[in-house]
Amino acid sequence: MATIMDENERFHLKIKNGDVGRYVILPGDPGRVPKIAEYLDDAKQIAQNREYNIYTGYLNGTAVSVCSTGIGGPSAAIAVEELIDSGADTFIRVGTSGGINLLVFGGDLIIAEAAIRAEGTSYEYMPQGYPALADFEVTSALVDAARELSTTELGHGWHVGVVHSKDSFYGEVNPDGSGVPDSLKSRWESYLKCGCLTSEMECAAIYSVGLVRSVYPKKIRCGGVLTALWNAERSKRDMPDTVTHDTTRGIKCAVRAVELLIERDAESS
Repeated sequence: MATIMDENERFHLKIKNGDVGRYVILPGDPGRVPKIAEYLDDAKQIAQNREYNIYTGYLNGTAVSVCSTGIGGPSAAIAVEELIDSGADTFIRVGTSGGINLLVFGGDLIIAEAAIRAEGTSYEYMPQGYPALADFEVTSALVDAARELSTTELGHGWHVGVVHSKDSFYGEVNPDGSGVPDSLKSRWESYLKCGCLTSEMECAAIYSVGLVRSVYPKKIRCGGVLTALWNAERSKRDMPDTVTHDTTRGIKCAVRAVELLIERDAESS
C-alpha cells in the first residue's frame, strides 16, 4: 500500500530511533531550544524542520533531548506522538503563560498538575469530561525543583494546580475582538472562580497524548512548568504585579526536575 510515512524516519520531526533520549524537555519556541541545550553535556542538534528544533545531550550520563513544539495543541501533539515513536517516554513542557489566580505574580513558576481542556486537540484523543492530568512522578520532581529555585520575593514564588489551555491567544488578551466575546468572558470568570492559576496553550494536548499512549507495559509521563509573564486579572484591578520576559528560572526548574527523575528512576529500577 502506498504511504507517505517512513518506518525509519518520523514524518515531521525528521528523527530516527536512537536520536532522542528517554527524557524530553518541550519548549514552544524553537529559538529557546539551544538555550536549554546549554544545560546539557555534549548537546548537539539532531534535526530541524518546520517549528521543530531538536537537540540531544546528557545529564548525569543519561541522554536527554530538547524539542520545540511550536504554538498550540496540534503541533505539540505531533511532537509528542513522534517522540514516543522514537523511544521517549518522559516529557516536561516548559513555557510561558498569563496569570489568572490573584495569588500569581509575573515571574512565578506554575507547576501544571492538570489542564482545562478549552482547546480542540485533546478531543481527538479523549472523550469530553476526561481530565488532562499530569503524571504524579513528574509533577513531584517539578515541585521539588521549583521549591529549590524559589524565594518569598514577589515574582520568585511557585504554585501547583490547574492551568487553562486554549487555542486562541487573542481570545484571552482581547476577547472583545472575537465574535463570541460573552462566551469567552463567561468561561474565563468561571476559571477564575474555580482557582485556575494561569492560561497557556499546550499542556492539555501534551497530557492527553501521554495518557492515551500509556499502553501497558509502557508508561508515558508528562508534566509542565510555566513562567507567568504577568497576571491579567491583577492588571484589570490595578493591583500590584511584576512583569517578566525571562524564562531562565522555568528552564532551570525543568532541567533540575529531569535530573531528579533520572536519579529516582535509577533507584527504583
